[in-house]
Amino acid sequence: MTGSATALAEWREQAQGFPENRFIREWKGQGRKVIGWVCIYVPEEIIYAAGMLPYRVSGDNEELELKKAESFLYINTCSFARTGFQLALEGHYDFLDGLVAGETCDGARRLYDVWQRNRPLPFMHVYGIPRKFIDRSVRIYRTDLEELKNRLELFAGREISPELLRQAIQVYNRGRRLLRALYELRKMDPPPLSGAEVLEVVKAAMRMPRDSYNALLERLLAELSAGNGPPQPPSKIRLMVLGSILNNSHFLQGIEEVGAAVVTDELCTGTRYFWGEVDESLDPMEALARYYLNRPPCARFQPNDRRFEHIFRMIEEFKVHGVISEIVRYCVPYGHDKPFIKERLQQRDLPVLELDLEYGLGHSGQVRTRVEAFIEMLKIRHGIG
Repeated sequence: MTGSATALAEWREQAQGFPENRFIREWKGQGRKVIGWVCIYVPEEIIYAAGMLPYRVSGDNEELELKKAESFLYINTCSFARTGFQLALEGHYDFLDGLVAGETCDGARRLYDVWQRNRPLPFMHVYGIPRKFIDRSVRIYRTDLEELKNRLELFAGREISPELLRQAIQVYNRGRRLLRALYELRKMDPPPLSGAEVLEVVKAAMRMPRDSYNALLERLLAELSAGNGPPQPPSKIRLMVLGSILNNSHFLQGIEEVGAAVVTDELCTGTRYFWGEVDESLDPMEALARYYLNRPPCARFQPNDRRFEHIFRMIEEFKVHGVISEIVRYCVPYGHDKPFIKERLQQRDLPVLELDLEYGLGHSGQVRTRVEAFIEMLKIRHGIG
């Protein structure tokens, strides 16, 4: 990747290593606990306020052999869930002291179930996530979060006080503002960082202590804002990527190598992860329940108009020429939602390339051919040489 030399080099040095990085080793070396989480509807602030480190369970920049996991999870379970458990079976997640999952889809629930039965951790917790944006949903969700908080208090051996929650919310809100500032820079032509580089920055937020992360991101933003990013050719095709969870930055790098700039997204490893802020004027638990349930939603939520509103806002603000919809094979929520988003995009005369992929897939020859044809069509359409 190209990038701002000193700041990005620092990122790579500080956050390298998957799943375990130096921050994890230092944290564990101090006798502190790490809690894995599966879905972005698990509030990291509650874990952080308990003095424990939240860490998102995922794959990374490669597609894995999943034979061990397939002894426990049926083949039509999405490869994201199978990848997570494959890594657990191979011992890569042995640094975790606990696992928290939200029941957002069958894949997430099945991952939790097989983990609990076959590789149980000292702390295990799962809870339901409402599917509608109504006041009753917030009340139900807050009740579930209170139970999570109570159980974490027992496990941590300390009270998670309102003041500790407020402090955690402030730290995480700071990170959200910094990430929004990073995305604002992507509105430039050309953007100062590639889409692949930005994905690596966002992923690090889910794997590091947030105060350390904020400090690194502040330095990166200062350098980029000073115009010290790499030179980029102007007038590229500007793409948005949306769909299932995406961790493999090599996939985005492959797209950008054939003449496009990925300038924004609708991903749980992107805008849906950090968009908006928790209201610091409310009771902390009420504020967390309202924020996490009401930020840009994934495909499982109904009605789906709010998801489409976020997508089209991103398309307009980031001056997007075309959309790549990537769906992890057997990802039921996004598979069911695919015809609706395609219809909405066609109504706005916005081209979309649909890709059904295995989780962790990079840029295979077949995918590259389809992406090249899509980008060439967009260049002709917009008169970009």
